[in-house]
Amino acid sequence: MIKVRVQSLGLDQQTQSPVVILQEDGGVRVLPIWIGPAEATAIAMEMAGMKFPRPLTHDLFPQLIRGMGGSLTRVLITRVQENTYFAELVITRGDEVFTLDARPSDSIAIALRMHAELYAGDGLLSDTAVELPSASSIEDAPEGGTMEPGMKLSPEQLQEYLRKLNPEDLGRFNP
Repeated sequence: MIKVRVQSLGLDQQTQSPVVILQEDGGVRVLPIWIGPAEATAIAMEMAGMKFPRPLTHDLFPQLIRGMGGSLTRVLITRVQENTYFAELVITRGDEVFTLDARPSDSIAIALRMHAELYAGDGLLSDTAVELPSASSIEDAPEGGTMEPGMKLSPEQLQEYLRKLNPEDLGRFNP
């Protein structure tokens, strides 16, 4: 397994689906994973440091794990089968280790909230460069762009960012 990080979040031109791009930590290989809009929003919100006054679905799972005395130690993206990616949440509680089957998109959203490490199977990573438009702020990307870790957005800016994402900007993805 290779340690990865969330490089960016964008839209696929052909499917108009959100795509999360994982990049090899300290390397250039990437793993694009097509995800649903709710999961993309959950990931984008966490990347932007945005919190709601009441917990959303991906906020509940970390509360549950911690409330039961556990911690999420890592997320493993293990394989792809018939265009479906599989992931595992590795949870520890004392000397016990639990592994739960999960979707990668949910796993990434939860891992970001719990500051857990992400890993992907070596064979899943591609040397193909993924070129996404980058933006340091919403104003820099009037026709869309990518959300990158560390970008701090207000709720209004995040909403505007998600509204302005342009599928044509990310036309290089093919499932």
